Amino acid sequence: MPGNASTPDFDPASAYPEVGLLRAALRDGDWPAVRALYDPMGWDGRALLVREAADAGDLLQRVAAEDPADGAAAAMLGCHLVVAGWRVRGSGSAQFVTREQWTGFHDHLRRADAVLSAATAHDPGNLTAWQQRVKVARGLEMGQAEARRRYDRVAAIDPHHRDTQSLYLQQLAPKWSGDLATMHGFARERMLAAPEGAHNAVLVAEAHLEHVFIEGVEYLRTAEVRAQLHEAAERSVWHPAFRRTPGWVVVLNHFAGAFAAAGENAAAARVFGDLGPFATDLPWDYLRRLLERFSRHPGRTFARFRRKALA
Repeated sequence: MPGNASTPDFDPASAYPEVGLLRAALRDGDWPAVRALYDPMGWDGRALLVREAADAGDLLQRVAAEDPADGAAAAMLGCHLVVAGWRVRGSGSAQFVTREQWTGFHDHLRRADAVLSAATAHDPGNLTAWQQRVKVARGLEMGQAEARRRYDRVAAIDPHHRDTQSLYLQQLAPKWSGDLATMHGFARERMLAAPEGAHNAVLVAEAHLEHVFIEGVEYLRTAEVRAQLHEAAERSVWHPAFRRTPGWVVVLNHFAGAFAAAGENAAAARVFGDLGPFATDLPWDYLRRLLERFSRHPGRTFARFRRKALA
């Protein structure tokens, strides 16, 4: 049974063969091969490949310089700069970020927004570029109105783009100047608007995991929250129409983490069984920091919760 696999697998290429092919094309500097992978995919798949190309900065700089109209190169280069900026900032709380880190972080994000702005001006339908601009707006603290404007540009192209909705949900969290009511309201609204079986109901689980930072893990164990997690799972990962399209791994990981932290071991076991060994940094890095401060890697937290659920 896949859920009994002993070692968590954090490599996206294990679940998504396209990622391995993309890496090979990037290593070879074969941009036509990159586009041959990127172009046929839907927006969910394109968003996955954009993230996975984030370390190929030299190639992306060259391609973007040679062809400023290449929307894929622009989106990937923008993502590269965003990821590099967040690495400079670090993952700690704002009070622990130095002035030099803030300066480097903001410089990278401003450069990213220049690249991405040009891309969306050339092609307003470039969803992957708009998606990265949603994240840039958060990092540069452009405010809720500008973040919403950028999210709305994505929604006009694909009203159910879960990956962008998850990014925007972060903007609505209290730690980024949002509030709990708006965050939960957005998650539920997008769950109900999406077709049953879609990935979007995971937003409910993500919002509850964010809420834990305010009230602690006991919040997850209330009857109301547990019922909402079950409702969301029934509308998505447990629905007959659920499909293992790009993004499915992170969706199942969030449900597994939320159910496990809520003490819903039977539900968590069901999700872990469907998930197999495939793991993602979130939500396990959240739960590591919240519940297992002794653990230095999210993989240990994933494995510990899985063992408990499947016992």
